[in-house]
Amino acid sequence: RMMAIADIFEALTAVDRPYKKGKTLSDAIRIMGLMQQEQHIDGELFALFLRSGVYLEYAARYMPAALIDEVDIRPYLA
Repeated sequence: RMMAIADIFEALTAVDRPYKKGKTLSDAIRIMGLMQQEQHIDGELFALFLRSGVYLEYAARYMPAALIDEVDIRPYLA
């Protein structure tokens, strides 16, 4: 279930796909928040993904700076 969260996040933010543009950090988290609400991803593991800050570490390492924007994770932790 955690690998699914990581895979979805990577797919949403990837810029090397010929069929789509990479999403901004906030768009990816927003989409995943909707997926959590619709119970497509594990809510507890998604909260851990956000609280741990791993999404920020990934963004800093693999995402273009232009796609890294501010994200308020608080609505997704409630």
